[in-house]
Amino acid sequence: MFQKILREPLVHFLILGALLLFASNLINKRTSGDTRKIVITPGQVEHLEDTFARAHQRPPDPDELKGLIRDYVREEVYYREALALGLDRDDAPIRQRLRQKMEFISEDVAAQAQPTGEQLRSYLSDHPEKFRIDKHFTFTQVYLDPARHGRRLNSDAQQMLVQLNKSGPRADVSNMGDPFLLEGNTKDVSSRGVARDYGEKFAASLGQLPPGKWVGPIESGLGMLLVCVTNRTDGRLPQLDEVREAVRREWANDYRLESNRQFYQALLNRYTVTVELPPPPADTKTPAAAVRRP
Repeated sequence: MFQKILREPLVHFLILGALLLFASNLINKRTSGDTRKIVITPGQVEHLEDTFARAHQRPPDPDELKGLIRDYVREEVYYREALALGLDRDDAPIRQRLRQKMEFISEDVAAQAQPTGEQLRSYLSDHPEKFRIDKHFTFTQVYLDPARHGRRLNSDAQQMLVQLNKSGPRADVSNMGDPFLLEGNTKDVSSRGVARDYGEKFAASLGQLPPGKWVGPIESGLGMLLVCVTNRTDGRLPQLDEVREAVRREWANDYRLESNRQFYQALLNRYTVTVELPPPPADTKTPAAAVRRP
């Protein structure tokens, strides 16, 4: 029951709202009068002990623990005084680190989300291009070097096609055509794999060829080819069970990005942003503009 509640998007937004309140309280503490009281809680002491034990493979002795607490208080004092002086405002690395911590808060909440089966099916339906199974081809090709054949390329190709079609799809092409970088037989390769090796135009042509017949010459990224497609499997959108983990990963990534966007937008809505542009050069007439809430 508890896990089912955690999967609800409304719960995640409520948690984000609580985080916004927490962030607001931190901001308010910076400007409140009660900033001179430092309390070291038992939990913080345990954290100091655990950190020391992980580094030294033993717990700290009493004197070492006192030193750890003194260092922690020293760090806290400097930290608060630096915030009071606004030293964090003009320090790019500190600003970047604080930004990252706020983003980590949002991402930690988003990481708890667990999609339902219906959400995954809907995501698969809405983003078919991410999961579609490509067409697959099995084909045999014979390469014709335009530099060798010159003007005789088409006539030589037609003579070879007559011979190849007499032998059919199983024709022995080991001694036919010109030397080529790729094997004559290509088995069960996706359309993306064909496009990678032979070019997009050739891959598109394979989808239009009649199976079992030698045709050509067909232009490819590597030259002119005589081709016989012996098997073609059409592309399709898979069932959810075939790609569940891939869909879950993509859903989680999109959910994280959207949660971060909404978290930032909720924070931004608390502010009025004014961008004062510098005056234009003297030779232009465009007035300076004020941009609010980008």
